[in-house]
Amino acid sequence: MPELRSTDTVTGLLAEIADVGRDRQRGGYSRPVFSTAERDLTGWFIAHAQRRGLDVHTDLNGVIWASSGDLSSGESVVTGSHLDSVPGGGAFDGPLGICSALVAFDRLQQRGFTPLRPLSIAVFPEEEGSRFGVACLGSRLLTGAIDPDRARSLRDADGNTLAEVAAASGLDPRFLGQDDGTLAAVGTFLELHVEQGRGLVDLSKPVGIARSILGHGRWRITVEGQGNHAGSTLMADRRDPMVTAARVVVAVREAALAHPDSRATVGRLTPVPGGTNVIASSVTLWLDVRHPRHEIVATVVQAITTEAGRLAAEEGCRVTVAEESLSGTVQFPTGLRDMLSHTLPGSPLLDSGAGHDAGVLAARVESAMLFVRNPTGVSHSPEEQVEADDAEAGAIALADALQALLTRD
Repeated sequence: MPELRSTDTVTGLLAEIADVGRDRQRGGYSRPVFSTAERDLTGWFIAHAQRRGLDVHTDLNGVIWASSGDLSSGESVVTGSHLDSVPGGGAFDGPLGICSALVAFDRLQQRGFTPLRPLSIAVFPEEEGSRFGVACLGSRLLTGAIDPDRARSLRDADGNTLAEVAAASGLDPRFLGQDDGTLAAVGTFLELHVEQGRGLVDLSKPVGIARSILGHGRWRITVEGQGNHAGSTLMADRRDPMVTAARVVVAVREAALAHPDSRATVGRLTPVPGGTNVIASSVTLWLDVRHPRHEIVATVVQAITTEAGRLAAEEGCRVTVAEESLSGTVQFPTGLRDMLSHTLPGSPLLDSGAGHDAGVLAARVESAMLFVRNPTGVSHSPEEQVEADDAEAGAIALADALQALLTRD
């Protein structure tokens, strides 16, 4: 457990967890949900929250809440983010929001601020979906955006179900799912996150306010062929799903290019059985598609599905496409955005191409986001970066925004 310090900065808190979950093979960090690394991080957060006198509890879906004040009023202001990561991810995606929340709480205390309503810091599990394939799984369960039976049956790469892994981590999988009681305690949710793009860099601003989150989803494409020997099977006799998969990856790019502002990605591909001298029997690809208009997302996915079927038939293979998650474009409330713009003058409005727990929660509670400048413009990569001065500016902006929310009529 990292040593707790009497005074904290965002960069100081990040330094405390800098060695947790380091990925020596990929670079960066790999902190999948319920892993040792992620459990170490949540333990670190709980220790910091308790040191600040916050009441900490974990809800039925594994969301950790650290609260000051009586939450039964139903008007609490909540900030927070996540601590899990993509494989080989950067140091700031998720933890920046958690560290900034702790520091913002400290700043409010130092100001002698007296809030009119309770304040909580929340840590959401499996935001990245890197273990069970569904992004923002904790917030989806909380809000009822995913069927709990489907969630319980999700499997990780080792074949373990979410129900099994959750039980081993102390949760009762029978109670996973929509939690109206917890949601009723939340009045407003404000998430701070590292910007995953170049908007603030190009505008020379340290902090921005989210206007929207692009519609996006994930699909699993499975190509089935004939497994065989790499040396004894003539090229003309093959039904090779890897060939189809390679052509599908190119088709994904072409389908996205046909629609301005669309983004389509295959970032993960798994052949079975995966031997060097074996023609694969099947290949699974995971597809990510995003666009500001949800109907364009559907059009791009349909084009990819149709082309994948044609390419598979040419190779003598079969293809299936299954939706894993889908979220429409989220427009954050204008009134809340205007209040944040008034509180943080000069902070530009930005549209996010990345998904966030705030986007899921927006369907049930008033939600907003702040972004902190990333000088590289690179995210989901070890090259993700935040300068120390910008990190502190973000925490101050968060404290100012929380103060405004905690005192508004």
